[in-house]
Amino acid sequence: MPPTFDLLVIGDANPDVIVGPLDSPLAFGQREQLIDSGALTLGGSAAITACGAARLGLRVAFAGRVGDDGAGHYMRDRLAAHGVDVGALHLDKSLPTPLTVIVTRGEDRAILTSPGTLAATSGRDVPPHLLTSARHIHAASFFLMPRLAADLPGLFSTARAAGATTSLDTNDDPSGRWDRTALAPVLADTDLLLPNAAEAHRLAGTDGTSVAAAAELLAHRVPLVAVKNGADGALCHDGRTLLTTAGVRVTPVDAVGAGDSFNAGFLAARLADRPIAEALDLAAACGALSTRAAGGTTAQPTWDEALRACVISPAGRATPGTLPQLPPGGAP
Repeated sequence: MPPTFDLLVIGDANPDVIVGPLDSPLAFGQREQLIDSGALTLGGSAAITACGAARLGLRVAFAGRVGDDGAGHYMRDRLAAHGVDVGALHLDKSLPTPLTVIVTRGEDRAILTSPGTLAATSGRDVPPHLLTSARHIHAASFFLMPRLAADLPGLFSTARAAGATTSLDTNDDPSGRWDRTALAPVLADTDLLLPNAAEAHRLAGTDGTSVAAAAELLAHRVPLVAVKNGADGALCHDGRTLLTTAGVRVTPVDAVGAGDSFNAGFLAARLADRPIAEALDLAAACGALSTRAAGGTTAQPTWDEALRACVISPAGRATPGTLPQLPPGGAP
């Protein structure tokens, strides 16, 4: 029986309130500071990745937990509007939906999160039939959800036994501990690791060395590592070969969620059986194109839009894409 979904995404879903840019230090003492823009938008690394993948044409399901409140219903409605199946997004009657406030300043940002249901999210929120009816399982925000983190090795093992592939984006660790011992069991069943450059260094323990060195070290723990490297593009390593892409040059409006859109692009390309080098180009294009508007999902590209931008010339400029088109109906 063919898989019901191309992709199951497990993890965090919360509204983002994005304000900025802030051109001076954040002031307390009941001071009011004016900024140029503010937006309420769909957030959470897992949720943004799910929306990006659906935008690229994948059949996507989401599993997680939000509160049975206005913010939770907002997230459920927005995910569904992006074409994501939300049958496994549980509404918790006792805990509130997580909420994140993002203050931007130049290319940097401060992120304040009220965890709400994050600590209560666990493997019990993932229906077993979804693990065995999706081609690929992606999990995000490992360090924000300790109960889910503890259950991920079993979830990934079940999925792989059913023939699925797996990926993980740990995202940041607010505690600063970066417990690699706790991470080891899930990495044993992870096919693809998707950190950004700073996260790659913390996970590998290689601060002060090159991003490529961190990726190579991590590639001895998982079969493939793809690292988001901001304006410098991206790179990936399989333990033997290093591949890089310069990325796509755009004038960014908001970089929130760019890494999650990169994840969606890489997964869509690999699920369409594209070579790793092409997947890296397309992922970098998806990440860059997503920054053209405020919020993580507003400017996420379609498959055709990403194809047109994803091939990079030696000078680092986008040239017309040459990746084969997907069959009618999207990717894959």
